[in-house]
Amino acid sequence: MDGSVGEVVVNGPSDVWIEVNGRLRAVDVRFRDSVELRQTAVRLVAACGRRIDDASPLVDARLPDGSRVNVVLPPLAVDGPLITIRRFGNAPLTFSDLVANGAIARGLIPIIEALIADRRNIVISGGTGTGKTTLLSALTGLIPPQERIVSVEDAAELAVQARHVARLESRPPNVEGRGAIDLRLLVRNALRMRPDRLVVGEVRGGEALDLLLAMNTGHDGSLATVHANGPEDALRRLETMALMGGVDVPHSAVREQVASAVHAVMHLVRDAGGKRRVETIVLVERAGAGWRIREDARCAD
Repeated sequence: MDGSVGEVVVNGPSDVWIEVNGRLRAVDVRFRDSVELRQTAVRLVAACGRRIDDASPLVDARLPDGSRVNVVLPPLAVDGPLITIRRFGNAPLTFSDLVANGAIARGLIPIIEALIADRRNIVISGGTGTGKTTLLSALTGLIPPQERIVSVEDAAELAVQARHVARLESRPPNVEGRGAIDLRLLVRNALRMRPDRLVVGEVRGGEALDLLLAMNTGHDGSLATVHANGPEDALRRLETMALMGGVDVPHSAVREQVASAVHAVMHLVRDAGGKRRVETIVLVERAGAGWRIREDARCAD
Protein backbone atom coordinates (compact mmCIF):
# COMPACT_ATOMS: atom_id res chain seq x y z
CA MET A 1 0.00 0.00 0.00
CA ASP A 2 1.11 3.55 -0.74
CA GLY A 3 3.13 4.83 2.22
CA SER A 4 1.48 8.25 1.95
CA VAL A 5 -1.91 6.78 2.92
CA GLY A 6 -2.54 7.47 6.59
CA GLU A 7 -6.02 6.03 6.93
CA VAL A 8 -8.41 3.73 5.07
CA VAL A 9 -12.14 4.13 5.66
CA VAL A 10 -14.70 1.65 4.33
CA ASN A 11 -18.31 2.79 4.67
CA GLY A 12 -19.77 -0.01 2.59
CA PRO A 13 -19.07 -2.31 -0.37
CA SER A 14 -18.87 0.57 -2.85
CA ASP A 15 -17.81 3.45 -0.61
CA VAL A 16 -14.07 3.42 0.18
CA TRP A 17 -11.98 6.43 1.20
CA ILE A 18 -8.32 7.06 1.98
CA GLU A 19 -6.58 9.87 3.81
CA VAL A 20 -3.54 11.42 2.13
CA ASN A 21 -1.77 14.42 3.67
CA GLY A 22 -4.60 14.94 6.12
CA ARG A 23 -7.41 14.93 3.52
CA LEU A 24 -9.93 12.21 2.78
CA ARG A 25 -10.75 11.32 -0.82
CA ALA A 26 -12.86 8.60 -2.36
CA VAL A 27 -11.11 5.85 -4.34
CA ASP A 28 -12.32 3.52 -7.05
CA VAL A 29 -12.22 0.34 -4.96
CA ARG A 30 -15.25 -1.90 -4.64
CA PHE A 31 -16.30 -5.07 -2.85
CA ARG A 32 -18.77 -7.37 -4.60
CA ASP A 33 -21.31 -7.06 -1.81
CA SER A 34 -21.73 -6.82 1.97
CA VAL A 35 -20.93 -10.52 2.30
CA GLU A 36 -17.45 -10.11 0.81
CA LEU A 37 -16.90 -6.99 2.94
CA ARG A 38 -17.88 -8.91 6.07
CA GLN A 39 -15.52 -11.76 5.16
CA THR A 40 -12.70 -9.23 4.72
CA ALA A 41 -13.50 -7.70 8.11
CA VAL A 42 -13.46 -11.12 9.78
CA ARG A 43 -10.05 -11.93 8.23
CA LEU A 44 -8.62 -8.61 9.37
CA VAL A 45 -9.75 -9.19 12.92
CA ALA A 46 -8.48 -12.78 12.86
CA ALA A 47 -5.04 -11.45 11.89
CA CYS A 48 -5.08 -9.59 15.21
CA GLY A 49 -5.83 -12.79 17.11
CA ARG A 50 -9.33 -11.55 17.80
CA ARG A 51 -12.84 -12.64 16.89
CA ILE A 52 -15.82 -10.71 15.56
CA ASP A 53 -19.33 -12.05 15.02
CA ASP A 54 -22.96 -11.23 15.71
CA ALA A 55 -22.43 -11.72 19.44
CA SER A 56 -19.39 -9.41 19.49
CA PRO A 57 -19.92 -7.04 16.55
CA LEU A 58 -17.34 -4.40 17.48
CA VAL A 59 -13.54 -4.77 17.63
CA ASP A 60 -10.68 -2.29 17.99
CA ALA A 61 -7.29 -3.96 17.59
CA ARG A 62 -3.74 -3.75 16.27
CA LEU A 63 -2.73 -5.48 13.04
CA PRO A 64 0.61 -7.33 12.80
CA ASP A 65 2.19 -4.40 10.91
CA GLY A 66 1.27 -2.01 13.74
CA SER A 67 -1.74 -0.44 12.01
CA ARG A 68 -4.88 0.04 14.09
CA VAL A 69 -8.14 -1.43 12.83
CA ASN A 70 -11.68 -0.78 13.99
CA VAL A 71 -14.50 -2.98 12.69
CA VAL A 72 -18.23 -2.65 13.32
CA LEU A 73 -20.74 -5.22 12.05
CA PRO A 74 -24.51 -5.02 11.73
CA PRO A 75 -26.79 -4.50 13.54
CA LEU A 76 -24.58 -1.82 15.15
CA ALA A 77 -23.54 -0.69 11.67
CA VAL A 78 -26.87 0.17 10.06
CA ASP A 79 -25.82 0.09 6.38
CA GLY A 80 -23.38 -2.82 6.46
CA PRO A 81 -19.90 -3.60 7.87
CA LEU A 82 -17.64 -0.62 8.62
CA ILE A 83 -13.84 -0.78 8.59
CA THR A 84 -11.41 1.92 9.66
CA ILE A 85 -7.65 1.33 9.44
CA ARG A 86 -5.17 3.87 10.78
CA ARG A 87 -1.72 3.31 9.34
CA PHE A 88 1.65 4.45 10.66
CA GLY A 89 4.75 5.12 8.62
CA ASN A 90 7.56 2.59 8.52
CA ALA A 91 9.97 5.24 9.80
CA PRO A 92 8.53 7.16 12.77
CA LEU A 93 8.74 10.94 12.59
CA THR A 94 11.37 12.41 14.88
CA PHE A 95 11.23 15.73 16.70
CA SER A 96 13.46 17.22 13.98
CA ASP A 97 11.10 15.92 11.28
CA LEU A 98 8.14 17.66 12.93
CA VAL A 99 10.09 20.91 13.08
CA ALA A 100 11.13 20.57 9.44
CA ASN A 101 7.57 19.99 8.18
CA GLY A 102 6.15 22.87 10.21
CA ALA A 103 4.26 20.81 12.79
CA ILE A 104 6.35 22.46 15.51
CA ALA A 105 7.26 26.14 15.19
CA ARG A 106 10.95 26.85 15.74
CA GLY A 107 10.10 29.29 18.50
CA LEU A 108 8.62 26.42 20.51
CA ILE A 109 11.75 24.23 20.33
CA PRO A 110 13.53 25.61 23.43
CA ILE A 111 10.29 25.50 25.44
CA ILE A 112 9.62 21.85 24.58
CA GLU A 113 13.23 20.81 25.14
CA ALA A 114 13.25 22.56 28.53
CA LEU A 115 10.00 20.87 29.60
CA ILE A 116 11.44 17.43 28.79
CA ALA A 117 14.85 18.15 30.34
CA ASP A 118 13.27 19.54 33.53
CA ARG A 119 11.12 16.39 33.85
CA ARG A 120 7.82 18.24 33.65
CA ASN A 121 4.59 16.27 33.40
CA ILE A 122 3.06 17.00 29.99
CA VAL A 123 -0.40 16.34 28.59
CA ILE A 124 -0.80 16.41 24.79
CA SER A 125 -4.33 17.37 23.74
CA GLY A 126 -6.17 17.64 20.44
CA GLY A 127 -8.98 16.23 18.36
CA THR A 128 -9.02 12.99 16.40
CA GLY A 129 -6.30 12.81 13.77
CA THR A 130 -4.37 15.89 14.93
CA GLY A 131 -1.14 13.95 15.48
CA LYS A 132 -1.12 13.41 19.25
CA THR A 133 0.44 9.96 19.04
CA THR A 134 3.02 11.14 16.51
CA LEU A 135 4.06 14.05 18.73
CA LEU A 136 4.18 11.84 21.82
CA SER A 137 6.42 9.37 19.99
CA ALA A 138 8.70 12.20 18.86
CA LEU A 139 8.98 13.62 22.39
CA THR A 140 10.31 10.30 23.67
CA GLY A 141 13.31 10.90 21.43
CA LEU A 142 14.25 13.90 23.61
CA ILE A 143 14.40 11.82 26.79
CA PRO A 144 17.96 11.04 27.95
CA PRO A 145 18.93 7.56 26.70
CA GLN A 146 19.82 6.22 30.14
CA GLU A 147 16.28 6.76 31.46
CA ARG A 148 13.84 3.84 31.50
CA ILE A 149 10.50 4.45 29.78
CA VAL A 150 7.42 2.36 30.52
CA SER A 151 4.61 2.94 28.01
CA VAL A 152 1.00 1.92 28.55
CA GLU A 153 -1.53 1.79 25.70
CA ASP A 154 -4.95 0.43 24.91
CA ALA A 155 -3.75 -0.56 21.43
CA ALA A 156 0.00 -0.25 20.94
CA GLU A 157 0.64 2.57 18.48
CA LEU A 158 3.56 4.50 19.93
CA ALA A 159 6.90 4.33 18.18
CA VAL A 160 8.95 5.03 21.30
CA GLN A 161 12.25 6.51 20.15
CA ALA A 162 14.40 5.25 22.97
CA ARG A 163 16.55 2.22 23.68
CA HIS A 164 15.44 1.51 27.25
CA VAL A 165 11.70 0.99 26.95
CA ALA A 166 9.13 -1.48 28.25
CA ARG A 167 5.81 -1.50 26.39
CA LEU A 168 2.49 -2.62 27.88
CA GLU A 169 -0.78 -3.13 26.00
CA SER A 170 -4.23 -3.78 27.43
CA ARG A 171 -6.08 -7.01 26.70
CA PRO A 172 -9.80 -7.37 25.95
CA PRO A 173 -11.90 -10.20 27.41
CA ASN A 174 -11.88 -13.56 25.66
CA VAL A 175 -14.90 -15.19 24.07
CA GLU A 176 -16.05 -16.23 27.52
CA GLY A 177 -15.91 -12.65 28.75
CA ARG A 178 -12.89 -13.27 30.97
CA GLY A 179 -9.23 -12.33 31.12
CA ALA A 180 -9.53 -8.61 30.40
CA ILE A 181 -6.60 -6.43 31.51
CA ASP A 182 -7.51 -2.75 31.39
CA LEU A 183 -5.39 0.41 31.39
CA ARG A 184 -5.96 1.06 35.09
CA LEU A 185 -4.29 -2.20 36.05
CA LEU A 186 -1.45 -1.63 33.58
CA VAL A 187 -0.77 1.89 34.90
CA ARG A 188 -0.60 0.58 38.45
CA ASN A 189 1.68 -2.26 37.40
CA ALA A 190 3.91 0.11 35.42
CA LEU A 191 4.71 1.95 38.65
CA ARG A 192 6.28 -1.27 39.98
CA MET A 193 8.57 -1.57 36.95
CA ARG A 194 11.01 1.18 37.96
CA PRO A 195 10.00 3.72 35.34
CA ASP A 196 12.00 6.94 35.02
CA ARG A 197 9.23 8.13 32.70
CA LEU A 198 5.65 6.87 32.50
CA VAL A 199 4.02 7.29 29.07
CA VAL A 200 0.29 6.68 28.63
CA GLY A 201 -0.76 6.54 25.00
CA GLU A 202 -4.29 7.85 25.53
CA VAL A 203 -6.21 8.59 28.70
CA ARG A 204 -9.89 7.87 28.19
CA GLY A 205 -11.32 6.64 31.50
CA GLY A 206 -10.70 5.92 35.15
CA GLU A 207 -6.97 5.40 34.55
CA ALA A 208 -6.75 9.21 34.68
CA LEU A 209 -6.91 8.97 38.47
CA ASP A 210 -4.06 6.47 38.61
CA LEU A 211 -1.99 8.64 36.25
CA LEU A 212 -2.55 11.75 38.38
CA LEU A 213 -1.59 9.84 41.52
CA ALA A 214 1.57 8.59 39.79
CA MET A 215 2.51 12.10 38.69
CA ASN A 216 2.05 13.27 42.26
CA THR A 217 4.12 10.51 43.86
CA GLY A 218 7.55 11.02 42.36
CA HIS A 219 7.03 9.95 38.75
CA ASP A 220 8.07 13.24 37.19
CA GLY A 221 8.46 13.62 33.46
CA SER A 222 5.35 11.59 32.64
CA LEU A 223 3.65 12.05 29.27
CA ALA A 224 0.08 11.34 28.15
CA THR A 225 -2.45 12.27 25.48
CA VAL A 226 -6.12 13.17 25.80
CA HIS A 227 -8.86 14.11 23.36
CA ALA A 228 -9.90 17.72 23.94
CA ASN A 229 -10.76 20.95 22.12
CA GLY A 230 -8.20 23.03 24.00
CA PRO A 231 -5.79 23.05 26.98
CA GLU A 232 -8.46 24.05 29.50
CA ASP A 233 -10.82 21.39 28.15
CA ALA A 234 -8.02 18.82 28.47
CA LEU A 235 -7.60 19.59 32.16
CA ARG A 236 -11.34 19.46 32.75
CA ARG A 237 -11.56 16.13 30.94
CA LEU A 238 -8.82 14.75 33.18
CA GLU A 239 -10.91 15.79 36.17
CA THR A 240 -14.03 14.15 34.75
CA MET A 241 -12.23 10.92 33.86
CA ALA A 242 -10.56 10.76 37.27
CA LEU A 243 -14.00 10.97 38.86
CA MET A 244 -14.93 7.93 36.73
CA GLY A 245 -12.29 5.92 38.59
CA GLY A 246 -14.83 4.42 40.96
CA VAL A 247 -13.19 5.94 44.04
CA ASP A 248 -15.22 8.21 46.29
CA VAL A 249 -13.05 11.31 45.86
CA PRO A 250 -14.57 14.81 45.96
CA HIS A 251 -14.23 16.99 42.88
CA SER A 252 -12.22 19.55 44.81
CA ALA A 253 -9.60 16.92 45.68
CA VAL A 254 -9.34 15.86 42.04
CA ARG A 255 -8.81 19.48 40.97
CA GLU A 256 -5.97 19.73 43.47
CA GLN A 257 -4.46 16.56 42.04
CA VAL A 258 -4.58 18.00 38.53
CA ALA A 259 -3.06 21.29 39.74
CA SER A 260 -0.15 19.45 41.35
CA ALA A 261 0.36 16.82 38.67
CA VAL A 262 0.18 18.56 35.28
CA HIS A 263 2.84 21.14 34.49
CA ALA A 264 2.10 21.82 30.82
CA VAL A 265 -0.41 21.11 28.06
CA MET A 266 0.54 21.00 24.37
CA HIS A 267 -2.48 21.42 22.12
CA LEU A 268 -2.53 20.28 18.49
CA VAL A 269 -4.90 21.17 15.68
CA ARG A 270 -5.48 20.10 12.09
CA ASP A 271 -6.44 22.97 9.81
CA ALA A 272 -8.78 22.93 6.81
CA GLY A 273 -5.90 21.99 4.54
CA GLY A 274 -5.10 18.91 6.62
CA LYS A 275 -1.90 20.31 8.15
CA ARG A 276 -1.25 19.19 11.71
CA ARG A 277 0.63 21.46 14.08
CA VAL A 278 1.19 22.41 17.71
CA GLU A 279 -1.14 25.37 18.16
CA THR A 280 -0.13 26.35 21.68
CA ILE A 281 1.73 25.28 24.79
CA VAL A 282 0.45 26.41 28.17
CA LEU A 283 1.90 26.10 31.65
CA VAL A 284 -0.37 25.08 34.51
CA GLU A 285 -0.09 26.32 38.06
CA ARG A 286 -2.00 25.96 41.31
CA ALA A 287 -4.63 28.59 42.06
CA GLY A 288 -6.15 28.19 45.50
CA ALA A 289 -7.72 24.74 45.64
CA GLY A 290 -7.56 24.29 41.87
CA TRP A 291 -5.53 25.09 38.77
CA ARG A 292 -5.19 27.89 36.28
CA ILE A 293 -3.40 28.57 33.02
CA ARG A 294 -0.52 30.99 33.29
CA GLU A 295 -1.46 33.62 30.74
CA ASP A 296 2.12 34.91 30.63
CA ALA A 297 3.28 31.45 29.64
CA ARG A 298 0.90 30.78 26.75
CA CYS A 299 3.17 30.13 23.78
CA ALA A 300 1.64 30.14 20.29
CA ASP A 301 3.49 29.70 17.01
